[in-house]
Amino acid sequence: MIIHFRRLIVGTAIAVALAGPSRAEKPHMLLLGAAKADGSIIAVGERGTILRSGDEGHSWETIHSPTLTTLTSVHFASDGKRGWAVGHDMIILATTDGGYSWKISHQGENLEDSLLDVCVSDNGTIIAVGAYGLSLRSIDAGESWQPLTVQDDDSHLNRITRGLSGTLYIAGERGTLLRSHDGGEVWESIASPYDGSFYGVLPLKDNVLLAYGLRGHIFRSEDDGENWASVPINSFPLLAAACVLGNGEIVLTGQARAFLISYDTGHSFVPWAQGLTTGVAYMLTRADGNILAFGENGVAALKKPGE
Repeated sequence: MIIHFRRLIVGTAIAVALAGPSRAEKPHMLLLGAAKADGSIIAVGERGTILRSGDEGHSWETIHSPTLTTLTSVHFASDGKRGWAVGHDMIILATTDGGYSWKISHQGENLEDSLLDVCVSDNGTIIAVGAYGLSLRSIDAGESWQPLTVQDDDSHLNRITRGLSGTLYIAGERGTLLRSHDGGEVWESIASPYDGSFYGVLPLKDNVLLAYGLRGHIFRSEDDGENWASVPINSFPLLAAACVLGNGEIVLTGQARAFLISYDTGHSFVPWAQGLTTGVAYMLTRADGNILAFGENGVAALKKPGE
């Protein structure tokens, strides 16, 4: 069984910081997800860690967390105030003040189950996905959660993303690619070009998608997943995170030292040399165009191409 990258690096990270950083320190604990809130960046990770930065990641403060379980992902509504974080032990946390305070929104009965990603739609629907085909949905801003069936088998659901038009996409193991055009009510399987694990679908404009995953597999579609073309690279890294820069460059990464960049909307990728040698689970862009990479060694700032 392929273990999700965010679960993998939880198990392999040996040296971790047990105390939260002060406002001026760079965090060095395992961080697995991040999101922009109301003028802030919120990051989550091991041992229930929740960090907040009000200065684009230059300094961080520890936010009180109501759990000690590992948090894997965080996402905010468009108002930047309401947000949800998910993690191991079927935990879901909620905030209504931009990430300054959090409470438990849901705790599943089976503590061996893990949620791996969460997505908030414009209409307030929240969908969380995870290991063994687990999926939950809330239509009342997290006041209640119901099981959601998105597929018939128990493949891990690694990431859920939302396209510009509102279409939702799920990437998972065993070649799992799913799509919903109605906010998560009905899901359809996308014919998969690969029977291994996918760790994300990156929606671009005009129905263009990138699917990426295990052993350096990258595929590109120009018709919302109806047809796929392989994007060859000369290495075989596990690709777990993606982001689009302000000039349209696309960056993929995951395992240590494996950074790839595309200057042609994903038709091709080339290696992008960075000094980071630890695994990355998530990336986001700062206002200055540089990248914040979250992973095994906390958070690292990467300069944008050309700098």
